[in-house]
Amino acid sequence: MTNITRLFDFPYYQLDKQNLPDALVTKQNGEWVKTSTQEYIDKANALSRALITIGVEKNDKIAIISSNNRTEWNIMDIGVLQTGAQTVPIYPTISEEDYEYILNHSESKYCFVSDLEVLKKLNAIKGNVPSLIGVYTFNEIPGEKHWSDLLAIGKDTSTQNYVEERKNNVKPTDLATIIYTSGTTGKPKGVMLSHNNIVSNVLDSNERIPLAAGNNKAMSFLPICHIFERVILYIYQYNSISIYFAESLDKISDNFKEVKPDVFSVVPRLLEKVYDKIYAKGAELTGIKKKLFFWAIDLGLKFEPYGQNGWWYEFQLKIARKLIFSKWKEGLGGNIQVMVSGSAALQPRLTRVFAAAGMPVMEGYGLTETSPVISVNDMRNGNFRVGTVGKLIKNVEVKIAEDGEILCKGPNVMMGYFKDEKQTAEVIKEGYFHTGDIGEFDKDGFLRITDRKKEMFKTSGGKYIAPQLLENTMKQSRFIEQIMVIGDGQKMPAAFIQPAFDFVKEWAKLHNITLGETNEEIISNPKVIDRIQEEVNELNKKFGNWEQIKRFELTPDLWTIPAGHLTPTLKLKRKVVLEKYKGLYDRIYN
Repeated sequence: MTNITRLFDFPYYQLDKQNLPDALVTKQNGEWVKTSTQEYIDKANALSRALITIGVEKNDKIAIISSNNRTEWNIMDIGVLQTGAQTVPIYPTISEEDYEYILNHSESKYCFVSDLEVLKKLNAIKGNVPSLIGVYTFNEIPGEKHWSDLLAIGKDTSTQNYVEERKNNVKPTDLATIIYTSGTTGKPKGVMLSHNNIVSNVLDSNERIPLAAGNNKAMSFLPICHIFERVILYIYQYNSISIYFAESLDKISDNFKEVKPDVFSVVPRLLEKVYDKIYAKGAELTGIKKKLFFWAIDLGLKFEPYGQNGWWYEFQLKIARKLIFSKWKEGLGGNIQVMVSGSAALQPRLTRVFAAAGMPVMEGYGLTETSPVISVNDMRNGNFRVGTVGKLIKNVEVKIAEDGEILCKGPNVMMGYFKDEKQTAEVIKEGYFHTGDIGEFDKDGFLRITDRKKEMFKTSGGKYIAPQLLENTMKQSRFIEQIMVIGDGQKMPAAFIQPAFDFVKEWAKLHNITLGETNEEIISNPKVIDRIQEEVNELNKKFGNWEQIKRFELTPDLWTIPAGHLTPTLKLKRKVVLEKYKGLYDRIYN
């Protein structure tokens, strides 16, 4: 097979090249269980046969809700799509109300869940979802239908001709999946992506992956229900890269050491946490070791690619890599060649320091509605520039509107929002998808994102404020875990700040400061407030007087997905945060 036009073509393409013994690998009962390419296809076909047997028709919707990435998810994906039905991947961490809304809106016929926790949330609302016929689980749960029941039904290969007929009737332009965007406001929107939307994006992005086909391992831990990780997994399959699924974020450090991956994808927040942990360990060192550690970090923060800093810098970097950065690399298994970052803006200091450490992070840009990749950096051939999201991928066109908004056209642009022609017409005009992001190209064609159009606001003095720019800068402080800049229509910008409580406690211990037991006591401690004020003052210097944060209030609670502060992709739910801290807002402005 040479021509991939539909998503289920990827494993067959891989099999044509080589039958990987470890195409998909998941840890079960302490052991890494390998599924070969052939077994992947065989199980997907068995599932397709079973789904047809139990009455799944073309264009039926099948929901998948999984707490972790796993082999079953990918087999389900191929098995469902081969029947001409569509998958509806759902974030496990969203509310029961959102489960109910998505299942009803998509009219999902069957739902596959990973574990008891997800099942409990589903059971609480499934009586309100009339379209739902059955629920299957990936984990063995007493009294529940297990997904292997379907594999057993599909053992009868005499009905494979029905599967082949269904496959042959799936066109590249047909709908493949509906992905509900978490949305920072309002109800989730169902983004309709065709086979061609995603296939074209995989093939057009593939050139930016600097790994030879075969003999490489990838670690997967970002949710597959997000199109970013899903497209990355198809790229791995296309390149015959073995995919290992991390057990959980708690165990990821152990998984890295066991698997020794060559590549993985990441969101900036996770990279920030990795860096903070490394920094904290360095701060505990003493004497010459400590001096060397911080010398290496200082060097890393000045990094420029392609030897732009000259021979003396490169000579020092070589020493830093041998003495310090090699240990960072060992912590991630020792074989990392590249990381791919998406979903939110990556702080340039992290791009620099990880590249200096020999673990370059290739930042890209895109949205669910663009399948998702629009542009991405590539360390080869001079196509990597710090502070940008790289150059456009093949076949994707971008123009910058008069107000700075990024408009995108190409085979990757979605079919539209499910059951919502009005909203579709609002964002797709004359073939261009209006991203809502503000950006610019530099003279060499690298794209730089400056802010979200909807999130920019004006102060009462008529000055525009770009909150994301301020927030990303402020989060460089180790004292600040989360921050939201406010001030729309007010005389000055201000902010809500969630301190990095673990670090604040370490700092207090070092300086013999008594904080008290609770987060409330910590945020009301004058020394903590003064110290965070120092950080804000220092970072404010990078901005014009009108955009500097003039006041802030600290929040005692942690900003999390379950608490509603963040979307499943760790973006701020600005409206929710504003409502939660209305009292603090009034204290700042009234």
